[in-house]
Formats: sequence, structure tokens, C-alpha cells
Amino acid sequence: MVWGATLLLALLNSHFGFGQSTDIFRFEYLNIPENDTGIKTQRYKMLFNLPFKLNEKKDYLITGFEYNRLDVGYSREFPFDKSELIRFHVADLNLGLITKWNENWNLVTIVTPRIASNFVSGTITDDFFLNATATLWKENTTADKPFRIVLGLSLNSTTGLPIPLPVISYYKKFRPNWSYTLGIPRSSIKHYLGKKHTLQMALFLDGYFINIQNNIMVPDNEIASKISLSALVGAFGYQYNISKRMSVFLLAGRSLEQQGKLRNDDKQDVFLLNDEANFYIRTGFKIGIFN
Repeated sequence: MVWGATLLLALLNSHFGFGQSTDIFRFEYLNIPENDTGIKTQRYKMLFNLPFKLNEKKDYLITGFEYNRLDVGYSREFPFDKSELIRFHVADLNLGLITKWNENWNLVTIVTPRIASNFVSGTITDDFFLNATATLWKENTTADKPFRIVLGLSLNSTTGLPIPLPVISYYKKFRPNWSYTLGIPRSSIKHYLGKKHTLQMALFLDGYFINIQNNIMVPDNEIASKISLSALVGAFGYQYNISKRMSVFLLAGRSLEQQGKLRNDDKQDVFLLNDEANFYIRTGFKIGIFN
């Protein structure tokens, strides 16, 4: 139960945000090399999640923290000053509660205060965002073909949509050395080469939505106050398992769809920065819940 509780917090801590994680601790480096638009991105991520048992009913309070630093480089000129669009920071504080809904399902509720900004002059009100998620979770790890189902809704202030978005994940280990996960924001299939080596193919959403403290005037007299990137990525991955929970990994692929934009206070597009596909390389170390 304790591992599953932490999984759910890590799985749901962002929706159309920085992707998803099933880890207790992770340090990760992402490199999106320069493409035809002349933009490159590097991201450094650190996260941890920690559960606390509340009572004998096996209710848990889950706490977590995630920090991301993004460094963006530009090799071409734009019709505005980009000097304050080079380094960004995103920090999430995750607070979750998991309770027994009935004999088969658990209810998971998560609130995620977020601060996302270029921090050129301290912090301001527009740097703060609030996300919330509610899901039902069911799993059977002792079945002949272990499975896990997550169904719920997420209200995310950084998507630009004022309605709850679906959270769907179905995992199944259909053979001793094969498993798959279908869902939003990630789907994958894994092949286990013994206890030490894992190969995978994955399709997932990644990106960011960050406040710009000093508004930028762009063409057509538009004002940009936010920067965003959304990408659909297809990738191949390799993981080396140092121990049952500890591993290093490499994920390499290419964005199938990608859009980097400047937006106004109403989250409307005011300038297109990047709509060209990129290579996508991610590597790191993690202490995970599952192999």
C-alpha cells in the first residue's frame, strides 16, 4: 500500500506538465538539441515523494516536491528582446491523500501549488499556479497477469483549459518479461531482459507553462506574459537496474508534434517560437517504485 500511495502521487503530480514519474527520488537531465528554428533546451530535474501512514485503515498522507530548471538557447534573432527568456524555474509542492473507497478501489486526491517563473525580480502573484487531481485507483499485483488501473480528472491551471482533463492509465504485465501501459499522458511497452536490463518504447506528452515577469512587446502590438512548450514525443529507452528499486536510464527519440509559444494573460497565442520537430534525449538516476 505504501508503494502504491507514493506511485499515485508521482503519477498524477502533473498533467500535460513535465510528464509523469513513479519514483521516490529522481535526478534527471533533458537535452532538446537545436532544430531549424534555432532554439535548444536543457532541463535539470530533481524530485522526491514521501508517504505517511495516518491510521490503521491504511489511509496515507503523501508529500512530494519537484524542481525543474530550464535553460533555453537561441541562435537566431527575434523581433523582441529575448534576454529574459533564457532561464526558467518550476517548483511543485504535492500534497495528496489516499483512502480506501471500497474493497477494490482507492480514492486519491492531490493538490499541487506551483511556482513557475523566470524570476528576474523576486516573486510576484502571477508566478503562482494551483493544480488539483482526483482519481480512483485499482491494482492486483498478485494476479497471474498483474494490472493497475487509474481513472480520474485533473484541473490544471497551466493548460489554458478551464475544464477538468482526463487522467487515464492502464498497466498490465501480460507475459513474464513483457508489460504495457496505455493512457494519458503516457503509453509504453517494456521488455525485461532479466533483472538488470529493461528496454522500452514510449509515447508521451511533455512541456511547460511559465510566467514571464516583465511583459514583452511582440509584433502586432501584442503583449507576451507567458511562455509554453507542448510536445508529443516518441522514444526508445534503456534502463540498467542497480538494485530492485535503484536504476539509471536513457531515453532517446524525437518529438512528433511540438509547439513553443509566447502567450498573453488570457493564455492566447501571441507569437510562435518553435514548431519544428526535435531530437529528445533524457537520462538520469532514480529510486523507483517499479522496475
